Amino acid sequence: MTYKIGIVGLGVMGHNLALNMELNGFPVAGYDLDAAKTKAFLKGPGAGKNIIGVDSPAALMAALEKPRRILMMVPAGAPVDSAIAHLKPHLEPGDILMDGGNSFFLDTERRNKALEAEGFNYIGTGVSGGEEGALWGPAIMPGGQRQAWEATAPIFRAIAAKAEDGQPCVEYIGPRGAGHYLKMVHNGIEYGDMQLIAEIYDILHRGLGLSARELHAIFAEWNQGELKSYLIEITADIFEKMDDETGRPLVDLILDEAQQKGTGKWASQNALDVGAPIPTINAAVESRILSGLKAQRATASRVIRGPRPEYKGNRARLIDAARQALYASKITSYAQGLGLLKIASEEYQYNLNLGEIAKIWRAGCIIRAGLLTDIMAAYQRDPALVNLLLDDTFRAAVESRQEAWRRVVCAAVEMGIPVLALSASLAYFDAYRSERLPANLTQAQRDYFGAHTYRRVDREGTFHTEWI
Repeated sequence: MTYKIGIVGLGVMGHNLALNMELNGFPVAGYDLDAAKTKAFLKGPGAGKNIIGVDSPAALMAALEKPRRILMMVPAGAPVDSAIAHLKPHLEPGDILMDGGNSFFLDTERRNKALEAEGFNYIGTGVSGGEEGALWGPAIMPGGQRQAWEATAPIFRAIAAKAEDGQPCVEYIGPRGAGHYLKMVHNGIEYGDMQLIAEIYDILHRGLGLSARELHAIFAEWNQGELKSYLIEITADIFEKMDDETGRPLVDLILDEAQQKGTGKWASQNALDVGAPIPTINAAVESRILSGLKAQRATASRVIRGPRPEYKGNRARLIDAARQALYASKITSYAQGLGLLKIASEEYQYNLNLGEIAKIWRAGCIIRAGLLTDIMAAYQRDPALVNLLLDDTFRAAVESRQEAWRRVVCAAVEMGIPVLALSASLAYFDAYRSERLPANLTQAQRDYFGAHTYRRVDREGTFHTEWI
C-alpha cells in the first residue's frame, strides 16, 4: 500500500503527530536518521497501527503516494537545511516538503524560493500546543504555495484542534514564510502573556504575602471569567502542585531564571525592523534576560536599597484590581501583536487575514483563550480594523478597567516590585490614545546636533534651525 504522508524526525513531537494522523485515518511512513528511535517508536506507541518505519530517503519516497507529502520535525536552523539536502535528491517535481519546527521565517523564505525554483513545493508551518497538542490536536499555521496547502489541507484539518464551534484550528496563512512568521508572533504574544501573569503573581505573592494555596484558588476562579485561558488554567494547577520531597509548593522551589528558545526575541527584533511598537512583548523578552542575571541580582539585593514589598491597603480590592489589570494588559498585548502582523503583512506581502488568525488560535495553541472569540468578532465587524483598541467592545473593556490597572501599577512601584510588562502595557495604552507626544522635543534635539530637520504643525514643508 501507499502511505498518505511521511514524517522525518521521530522525536516526541514527530511521533505524536504521526499517531494523531494515523488516528484520523491517514497512514504514515516514519523516518529518522537514528534507526533505534524508529524501532523504539514502532515497538512502542506505533505498535499495531497503520504506521511503518523506513531506513532511507529512497524507501520513504517509495512508500508515499504522489505528490509526496513529507513533514520534517527536526530542530530549527542547520538541521533543517541538512534534512532538505538529505531528502532533495529523491524528490520529484510537485512533491511537498514541510517544516513543522520553529524555524526563523526568513530561513523559510529562502528555502521556499530555492525549492520552488527546482520544481518542488515547500510549506513552513507553525505547530502550537506542545507534545499533548501534537497528539490530540494542535493549532497549525501553514504558509507556502497555495497548491501545496490544498494538497495537505485534508490531513491538517483532520488533526488540528477543534474550537467550541467545531471549526479546525488551521487555515492557509499566506505565501513563503507567512506561517512561520505567524508562529513567531504567536510566541511573542505568549511571552507577553506569561510575563504579565508572572508579574501579577509577584504582586500577590510578595506584595500581599498570599500562599500558593490562596493563589491557586484565585487563579482557578479567574479562569471561570474573562481571563479564561490555557495559561491561567495551568497557572492555577502549578500553584496546587506540592514537592514530594519537602512537602512545600513546588513553584517556591524553582529557580527564578526563565529560559527562552529565541522566537520571542525574533519577534522583538523584527518589530524594530518593520517599525511596529510591541513594548509588552519586548518587556517580556527583557524580563527573561534580567532573570538570567541571577548572581548579579543576588549581589545587588544586598547592597542597593529600595522599598520593602509590603502592601498596607485593602487586600481584597487589590486582588480584584489585579484581575482587571491583567485583562486590560492582555488586550493591549494582543493589540500590539496583531498590529505587528498588520504591518508585516504589508511589508512582506503576506496578505494576512487577522480574523482568521484569531479563529485558529482559539484552541490547541498555548495562547488559546476566551478572549480570542471576541477578537475574531472584532475583525468580523471591521476587517480593516487598524488596532484592537479602536474596536468599541475592546475600547470599552480597557477604559472601564484602567482605574484598577493604574492602581496596580502604582502599588507595584511603591512596593519596589518590578512590573516591566504591566507598566509597558499601560504606557502603550496611554501613548496610543495621546494625540500629542513629546517627540517634538526629540526631533528638535536631532535637528540641533545633526541638522536632521523637522516638520511643523502650522505649515507644510521641512525645516532646519540654527539653534545657536
